Amino acid sequence: MDTFDDLLAPIAVETFRGEHLGREPLHIPASGDVPRRGLLTWDAFNALLGQTNIWDNDRLQMLHRQVDVPPEQYCRKRPSTHGPVWRPDPEMVQLMLGAGASLLVNDMLTLHAPITRAGAAIGEALGANVGASVFCSFKESKVLGTHYDVHDVFAVQTEGEKVWNIYEGRVEDPLDYPPGLTNADIEKSRGRLVTTITMRPGDLLYMPRGVYHDAIAVDAPSLHVSFTVKALTGRALLTVIDQMARDHPAFRAWLPSADRDPEAFGAAVAALGPVLAEILASAEFRDAAARQQHRAKPVVPAFALPDRPTLTLYQVTGRPFPETTAVGREIHAWMTGQRRFALQHLKVQFDGDPAATIDAVVHSAEAAGAIARM
Repeated sequence: MDTFDDLLAPIAVETFRGEHLGREPLHIPASGDVPRRGLLTWDAFNALLGQTNIWDNDRLQMLHRQVDVPPEQYCRKRPSTHGPVWRPDPEMVQLMLGAGASLLVNDMLTLHAPITRAGAAIGEALGANVGASVFCSFKESKVLGTHYDVHDVFAVQTEGEKVWNIYEGRVEDPLDYPPGLTNADIEKSRGRLVTTITMRPGDLLYMPRGVYHDAIAVDAPSLHVSFTVKALTGRALLTVIDQMARDHPAFRAWLPSADRDPEAFGAAVAALGPVLAEILASAEFRDAAARQQHRAKPVVPAFALPDRPTLTLYQVTGRPFPETTAVGREIHAWMTGQRRFALQHLKVQFDGDPAATIDAVVHSAEAAGAIARM
């Protein structure tokens, strides 16, 4: 399952974008040879749980009746390079499972190759940061109570069945949870139950952020993978605005004293509005925002040991760099600061830009004699 098309099949990606993305939940039952069920089998999950040194009480949580199980009830303190940490103890975990607890396993995105590939496909398609968690629950077990998420969710049922309840209440575009939010608040604001969906192996459920829901394993053990999807919001671009404003004289000038000359102060502040609008409308700002979005997307790690990459080394010659774009000027400045560099290092530093863009900047700089291979 290496593409977004694979994940959504048989629903077309454009149908999903036009009718469901950010709008309403979508249940896609398994059909034909859709490979979603193979995302995480019981055997694969058991093998991962057995790698006890990769887990701590934050990454592997246990819950009983929707309440966190204290780490001392399923973990032991173990030494690590950063000091003692709570490591899940297999026998204690088994005891808690036997007593009716469920498992919530976080930070799963890069621990299992099928999950990694699916998460990267989601991030690439939606220009978003993606995480992955696994929920393991048992008969009549509800891991979490009714809630809404501050991110979109793609839930893939891989083993057993789970019933999802979706309510009419919805929080508009939430970024976080209000302080002091209680279960009573949620019960009051979730509204009436509007949909009940039974998820079976290979089914996919898309849940937009802000929609109240809960889920329960009814008759048998259940395993599902939950991809959390957070695209950039306008707030994330405030750092880009700040960086570009620093380069504009209008934003570097001192402001008049608001106490001594309120009219001059107000005029100076108002004069920044058109300058800010100019920055936001510029191609440079659009490119910088796109680079930030690109950096947020997960990538599939690629190692090919025992083969190692052959580094392509350059040095700056002191000759002038050619005229180029704003991105190209940033790359030229980085090259000048390094004096000697590897092309691979350059691409890591500018990983928000397409490799073809970087290659074009390097090629033109080399053709102009500003850099030379070593």
